[in-house]
Amino acid sequence: MAGETATPCNHPGAPPDEVIDLVAEAVRSIARDDAFLQKHGLTVQDFELALPAAIQRIRGSAAAGTADRREFLTDLFKYMMAAGAISEFEKPEYGKDTVYRLQVSGVGSVAIIQKGCPDGAHSSVAWSTPEWAQETYLWWLCDSLQYEPGEHVSKGVNRLRKRFFSDAYGDAIDGIIFHNAMCGSPIRPCPKISKAIELNGRLIPPPCIWVMPERNNLHNSNATNWNWSGERSRQFPAVLLSAFGIDGQEVQYFTGHIGFLKGGRGTRTTISSRYGAGASTMYRSDSR
Repeated sequence: MAGETATPCNHPGAPPDEVIDLVAEAVRSIARDDAFLQKHGLTVQDFELALPAAIQRIRGSAAAGTADRREFLTDLFKYMMAAGAISEFEKPEYGKDTVYRLQVSGVGSVAIIQKGCPDGAHSSVAWSTPEWAQETYLWWLCDSLQYEPGEHVSKGVNRLRKRFFSDAYGDAIDGIIFHNAMCGSPIRPCPKISKAIELNGRLIPPPCIWVMPERNNLHNSNATNWNWSGERSRQFPAVLLSAFGIDGQEVQYFTGHIGFLKGGRGTRTTISSRYGAGASTMYRSDSR
């Protein structure tokens, strides 16, 4: 499917469509089994009426909530402090946007905007960069199996591209990060697992990081290229990766980039991911 190559990982543990179809048919067969339903104190009408709410409840208990995402990031930032990668960090205030403020020696304040799966509008375009931040990153913590990780990322980047070129916004992020507790697990194996750290008894590999283009020359008719070849560099990726034992010489092998190119085919988008020396994957798309 489109976008799979945007990341170096996929969901081999996720059920294929044919299995999902069989489960759906099994659920439908329950609705036709009066004896089974009566055994559980239900009528056919009860079952059909309550099924959507029951599915939502199951999904809600299985999916990671905002509190779980905060705990994951908080534990990771504590680890980064212990490793000396950052000096301190401030947690978001409840009731406000979920933005962490990290203090980094030689850089200053770095903003991490916590979001869920990137294909939703709220997680891709509903944010603003803090005035105090020297660098700002959108961190997608996504545990959905609806799409492959690369598809989630490509959908989010497509929304970011529209925001990037829109006159309705005056700010831009420096990069995006796709990473959560599912990364490195059997359901989302990671090719960077050899660089993993142990966090709360689990092996957590380095995150996927992409540097975004600088938002300049948008109205210059001669400007056609925004970070298309990955020429822009930022400081925080090296800081984050250092907590995983990746030194300055290796950072380039684990930092990807997002780029845009305007031409006769409209605006093209490139998502280039790197996961080691000589190891990379790329996804490109066109938009009229």
